Amino acid sequence: MTTQKNKRKEYMCVKDLEKVLDTCTLDLHQIDEVWPNLYIGNVRIAQNRTALQQLGITHILNAAHSKRGSIGDQNFYGTNFVYCGIPAEDSCHFDLDIYFRPAADFIHKGLKAPDGKVLVHCIMGMSRSSTLVLAYLMLYHQMPLRSAVQRVVKKRAIYPNRNFLALLLDLDLQMKRKRKTCVLL
Repeated sequence: MTTQKNKRKEYMCVKDLEKVLDTCTLDLHQIDEVWPNLYIGNVRIAQNRTALQQLGITHILNAAHSKRGSIGDQNFYGTNFVYCGIPAEDSCHFDLDIYFRPAADFIHKGLKAPDGKVLVHCIMGMSRSSTLVLAYLMLYHQMPLRSAVQRVVKKRAIYPNRNFLALLLDLDLQMKRKRKTCVLL
């Protein structure tokens, strides 16, 4: 019989995730490799094409496409990079979850490309970009959300907003239900 305490352990809330995020002691850098050949960065590094080429970046996912201060489109990057722009807002009302699958697919395709290295960025490289990377780890590597967050905060200081954390929790719950359904079949 499942006790109330065990049920609480099974289901996380936004506060639980914020506690995990608060364990990060890293300083915020322009760019960090958070998974093999997968980087999270800020807009400053994303606009430095020379530095990106030196790092071997081949694919750029801009989670702040067309937002003030975020220059970037395929014309800006030319033929040296594959570009994808998501016009996300870092707000408590933006439904970033509609982009979880397309962003994860873009990241996966980029990493599968010969010598593929993917940069996911927004303005600061803390909220929108990290949310999309966490969704990728959950969707393509079947990582539970807590494990994905723990893995990323070992490599980069991130802090998705509360809305994005709630959307990731929804995805985590959907994936848990799907895994349980598969086990039952």
